[in-house]
Amino acid sequence: MQADTPRKLLVLTFEAAVEAAQPDRAVVEHLPPRPMGRVVVVGAGKAASRMALAVEDAWQETASGVVITPYGHIGEDGLRRIRVLEAGHPIPDQAGVEATREVLSTVKGLTSDDLVLCLISGGGSALLSLPHGISLGQKMELTKLLLKSGATIGELNTVRKHVSGVKGGRLAAAAQPAQVLSLIVSDVVGDDLSVIASGPTVPDPGTYADALAVLDRYDIDAPSVRAHLEAGVIGDVDESPKPGATIFRRVENRLIVTAAQALEAAAGVLRAQGFDTQAADDRIEGESQLVALDCAEQAKRLLSGQASLTGGETTVIVRGKGRGGPNLEFLLTLAMALRGEPGIYALAADTDGIDGTGDAAGAIVTPDTLERAALRGLEPQALLDNNDAYTFFSELGDLIKTGPTGTNVNDIRIIFRQQTAH
Repeated sequence: MQADTPRKLLVLTFEAAVEAAQPDRAVVEHLPPRPMGRVVVVGAGKAASRMALAVEDAWQETASGVVITPYGHIGEDGLRRIRVLEAGHPIPDQAGVEATREVLSTVKGLTSDDLVLCLISGGGSALLSLPHGISLGQKMELTKLLLKSGATIGELNTVRKHVSGVKGGRLAAAAQPAQVLSLIVSDVVGDDLSVIASGPTVPDPGTYADALAVLDRYDIDAPSVRAHLEAGVIGDVDESPKPGATIFRRVENRLIVTAAQALEAAAGVLRAQGFDTQAADDRIEGESQLVALDCAEQAKRLLSGQASLTGGETTVIVRGKGRGGPNLEFLLTLAMALRGEPGIYALAADTDGIDGTGDAAGAIVTPDTLERAALRGLEPQALLDNNDAYTFFSELGDLIKTGPTGTNVNDIRIIFRQQTAH
C-alpha cells in the first residue's frame, strides 16, 4: 500500500508493527501436544483475551479456565469455556485480587497428567494481584509512588514480586504437580522472562534486599512495605522460588512475541516506500525527555529518505498534574528540540493502544508542530513542566487513538526525513 503523505506513512508503519505483534498465530504455533489429562488455561495481561481465543479456536472444547485483562480489553469475539475477568491497570484493585484468587483456585488439585497453559503478556503484574504482607490499599499506594518515581519496569517488578502471593514463580508453585507451559508476549526491554508480568511461572533471581534497594533508590515513603521487606531480609518471610528450585522441573516458559518482530515489520513498510531504514534498536529505555533529546540529535543527522526505528520503554518522572504518558512526553520534548527541523516527521506510540493512563496510543510530530502550536497559543515548555503533553497534541489534532489493540510489545518510535525529489 502506497502512503501518499508522511502522516499516513507514519500511521501505516505503526499499524504494521501492531499487526506483527498480534499473538493469535504465535499462540497456535506454540501449542504442545494435548496431554493425557486436563488442559487448564490461566493467564493475565493486555493480550490475555486474544490469546485465550486463539487457544479455544485451536483446541475447541478441550481447554477451560480463566484469564484476567484490563477493563475494556475484552475482544469482540466471546469465549465459550475460558472466562475473561476484568481488573484494574496499572493500579491494582479488588477485582484483580478476586480474579487472582480464582486463577489460583483453578490450578489447584491437578495431577501430573494435567497441563496448565499460562498465557502471559504485559500488564499482568497489576492484574495478578494478591498482596502478601501488606494490604491492598498499601499496594495501590506503593504502585502509584513507584510509577511516579521514574523507576524502570524491572525495578518496579522487583518490589512487586516481594509483596505478592502469586508473582515471582509462585503461580508455578501453586500448580504443582501439573505440567506448566507459559506462552509469553514480551513488553520488557531485553525480554527478561522473570520481569514480564513479574514472572508468575519464572524463577525469581531477586531478593527482599533488592526490593528494599529500589525503595531506597527512589526515596519511596512506604513504612508498611519497608517493614515487610525487612522481615524478609532477616528470614522471617519466605523468599520467592529461586533458579534451580525443584518446582520448576516441569515448567517451561516460552517467549512467542517480541518487540523485535514488530520493529522488523515496521522496517519492511518503510523500505517498501523507498526509505533507507537503519537497524532497529528495541532496547531503548530511560527518562522520556532525556531519550527524546538524544533522538533529536540523531534525527538532525538523517539524510533525505533515511529513517530510524526504536522500541523499548521510557519512563516519566511525574512532577505536574497534567495528562500524558511516556510517548507523548517524548514527542513534546522531541518537537521542542527539533525546532521545526525541515523534513523530519515522527511518531511514538504504545503498541497496546494506551500511552500511560490516557486514551491515546501516542501522537505525531511534523516540521510545523511548533508553528501550529504557537498559532493556538500553546506553551510547550509550560505544558511539559506540568506533564501535560496530552493537551498539547490534543489541541493540534495529532493524537493517535486506536483503543486496546490486543497485544503489547512496548513502544514504537518512528522518525524519518522526508524524501526529496531529484
